Amino acid sequence: MAPQFQRHDAKSAKGITSELVDVYAHVYDVPPYKGDPFFSADSFRERLEAAFDTAGFETVTAWQDGRIIGYVHGATLPADKPWWTSLGNRRPNDLVILADAGGIFWLRELMVLPEFQNNGLGRQIHDTVIAGRAETVTALTCIVDNQPAHDAYLRWGYTIMGQIKHAPESPVYDAMYLPSP
Repeated sequence: MAPQFQRHDAKSAKGITSELVDVYAHVYDVPPYKGDPFFSADSFRERLEAAFDTAGFETVTAWQDGRIIGYVHGATLPADKPWWTSLGNRRPNDLVILADAGGIFWLRELMVLPEFQNNGLGRQIHDTVIAGRAETVTALTCIVDNQPAHDAYLRWGYTIMGQIKHAPESPVYDAMYLPSP
């Protein structure tokens, strides 16, 4: 059976917060994330709940057999977001202008349960959320050492702008963007 996709605004996503956190906890219950407080389910729940208040917040969930098997969430990138501004002149000038105008979608999280990985579901979820967005460019951060995700984003057309850290305790991330088609 093919998965069904569902869009959620912040209000709707709040109603499935526990399910979203459960998927996160399952996906990140592997080394090197397991046991790292930055990747704990409680820490993620705090970040997710804070994201609900971000302009343009949206989640796209993939459902199969009555449960969420993967999802993405993101919002319109705030032009003053610290990870974004920390890139300085490594950001293409046209993207700085676009971010100031609210024209960049910030893909915050994309995850698929392990038993559903490696079959294109992540790409389907990714493409579904982007297809429904008004923004013309997508930006994200990907852990440098997360080779499967990192390689996927590069295959999908993302360009690396530079490396950042979200917090002193976080790993190093590549900041990437996907130009408009």
